[in-house]
Amino acid sequence: MQQHIVILGAGFAGLTALKTLRKRGYRDLITLVSPHPTLFYYPSLIWVPMGLKTEQDLTVPLDKFFKRYQVTYHQGQVEEINPHAHTLQTSSGSLTFDGLIIATGSRFIKKLPGIEHIFIPCEGYAPVQAYTEKLRQLTQGTLAFGFAANPFEPAAMRGGPIFEFMLGLDTWLRQQNRRNQFKFLFFSPAKTPGQRLGEDAVTAILGEMHNLNIETYLGHKLTGFDAHTIHTEGGDIHSDLTLFMPGLTAPEWVAKSSFSLSEGGFIKANEYCQVLGFKNIYVAGDTGSFPGPDWLPKQAHVADLQAAAAATNLLNEFKKRPVDQKFSAELICIIDTYNSGLLVYRDPKRALLSPKSKLFHQAKRFFEWYYLRAYR
Repeated sequence: MQQHIVILGAGFAGLTALKTLRKRGYRDLITLVSPHPTLFYYPSLIWVPMGLKTEQDLTVPLDKFFKRYQVTYHQGQVEEINPHAHTLQTSSGSLTFDGLIIATGSRFIKKLPGIEHIFIPCEGYAPVQAYTEKLRQLTQGTLAFGFAANPFEPAAMRGGPIFEFMLGLDTWLRQQNRRNQFKFLFFSPAKTPGQRLGEDAVTAILGEMHNLNIETYLGHKLTGFDAHTIHTEGGDIHSDLTLFMPGLTAPEWVAKSSFSLSEGGFIKANEYCQVLGFKNIYVAGDTGSFPGPDWLPKQAHVADLQAAAAATNLLNEFKKRPVDQKFSAELICIIDTYNSGLLVYRDPKRALLSPKSKLFHQAKRFFEWYYLRAYR
């Protein structure tokens, strides 16, 4: 009798899980559920304001990839999962499964009043393009950049892209001899933002801000926004254009399903990416809350590692073998500055920071091509 594995999500984790299942010899039915049959490459959104990338560059149709990997595609939004009955409901119908890998990503917490006045870059191409158009209309003014965390799960944040947008735009405007027409401001409710990168990285980034005349406003809780103001408990900040990344939590449907959730609202999993309390159900990427160091990132690289572990362990369960594949707790990223970059690496034993180099900018652009070629 054929087994049926359902994968939720067509992002980094979902597609890595799919490839791993086939690589490990699974030949039965796989159904992948997502709103669109495309992969969107979020890391390169940082280059949209400078004109280096378009929506077409970052959007990869997956039809040919699904055909190569013999996948049934189910277009729809996840609405609810019944993990006891092994069923799930989507906006376009219901599915049953023998094994499930949840990789639907996270959503931004939008509770601050006036948040509609700011731009959230990692929501997709549209807000970054809207920000780009606003920026090109400005001849002078204050550009503000900031991020925050989930107050109940501080690791649920995505600050790296904000650093990259800020440093990249600083470089780009300097190349155009326009930087002196703009005031740059970085804000965060954290007193030492970016701690997950390691102490040396935080020191280096804050030092780079000082050298580039980027003002900082740190350690004050945010209370809201309006069109030209960032409101905090420490006072108001003027901004003509604000790029901001709120903290993260799980998708809304998670709360309607019978999973054990973390304080921040994510699905609890063990070190093998198993959803706690259920057999044959795994989670990878931003939807899950995993054991590990407090700096464990929510980013594409770790999502890939978790997805490979989840797929391997699910197949082990099917074959009555031990579930023993752990994912590596590590952070690796390049903080790009448009024409150069810093390489940051961290694992439980060490935290490393490279000197800034043009080679890392080139490496980041090469990696995009290398990563996406498997799906084109």
